[in-house]
Amino acid sequence: MGKYILKRIALAFVTIWAVATITFFLMNLVPGGPFLSEKAISPAATKALEAKYGLDKPMAERYFTYISDAAHGDFGDSLKQRGRTVMDIIATKFPVSAKLGGMAVVLALCVGVPLGVLAAYKRGTFIDSLFSVIATCGIAVPGFVICTLLLYVFGVKLQWLPTLGLKSAQSYIMPVIALAAYPTSYIMRLMRSSMLDVLGQDYMRTAKAKGLSQKVSLFKHALRNAILPVITYVGPMLAYTLTGSFVTEKIFTIPGLGGEFIKAINGRDYTMIMG
Repeated sequence: MGKYILKRIALAFVTIWAVATITFFLMNLVPGGPFLSEKAISPAATKALEAKYGLDKPMAERYFTYISDAAHGDFGDSLKQRGRTVMDIIATKFPVSAKLGGMAVVLALCVGVPLGVLAAYKRGTFIDSLFSVIATCGIAVPGFVICTLLLYVFGVKLQWLPTLGLKSAQSYIMPVIALAAYPTSYIMRLMRSSMLDVLGQDYMRTAKAKGLSQKVSLFKHALRNAILPVITYVGPMLAYTLTGSFVTEKIFTIPGLGGEFIKAINGRDYTMIMG
């Protein structure tokens, strides 16, 4: 068991290194630079800025410097937000994204698991078909479309919910729903499939033959085993809610890490992108 855990940890570090390396070189191969958008800046000033941030050095040297500093938790200074380090920006903005993503994860689990169980229990009925259609739409429809529909219906037409920022508890409703739509739908389908597989096992038929009620056999025996695939999906779901929040934060003007990431890409803020 210990050897397996160490192997997984080592593989995680290798994966992080590979992604960071590919991102670093692809980012530097993209045309443009962080100082080209500066207004009325002379070539001499551009060279001075590049020298200040080490962008005048060969790419290989910059790469090894980045890897060495990153290993010590130092991602450098932001190239666009002068006077602020990348870690300071992340420490300020990440809690907002983490809170939004955490609420979306909780909502997805609280809604997806019961509906998946109900769909399996009502297999072949109208409820099962309805939930299947809802799950398929939730997976197929892009997040930005869901955000736009929520804004139009509940923010513009009905004017029930605020459309910008996170100034109140109501401000979280639409962003959380938009962010949780895909994982909720995926969990519904995953839970339904797993539950149907468990309900067909011999021990479930034995429990039924012993006279156990449907509720006891369903929640005490079936759910305990059927929910295992959902637990394994929680890890990728956390990653999705943080990366998926980039689009959601941009649409709802949420001051989280997603907006900073998009600004960093548009402004070629290399250190911020890598951080």
